[in-house]
Amino acid sequence: QVQLVESGGGLVQAGGSLSVSCASSGHTFSRYAMGWFRQAPGKEREFVAAVNWRAGTTNYADSVQGRFTITRDIVTNTVYLQMSSLNPEDTAVYYCFAQEYGLGNERFWGQGTQVTVSS
Repeated sequence: QVQLVESGGGLVQAGGSLSVSCASSGHTFSRYAMGWFRQAPGKEREFVAAVNWRAGTTNYADSVQGRFTITRDIVTNTVYLQMSSLNPEDTAVYYCFAQEYGLGNERFWGQGTQVTVSS
């Protein structure tokens, strides 16, 4: 049973920084990615950032490029998202995901953590 447990998030003023983390367990994936999506009220869930777990390569949505940084800890199987220069448009529930590479593989989700940026 794949488990993704998120922590962090909260309330921050515009221009501030915040981080979220996600610890994974219960899987034996060999080639996979972990990362983050987010969903704001009334909007669809959108991609934020991901990291190739083996290679460590990363990719970001254009909207967060240069402001957010995704990192991983191979020992603890934890992925981190450091967010800076936050603005109210970043307010959303942030969902961690894990997915093996390959067509049709299931994407597993964390429970979500709220990030609120006040103006």
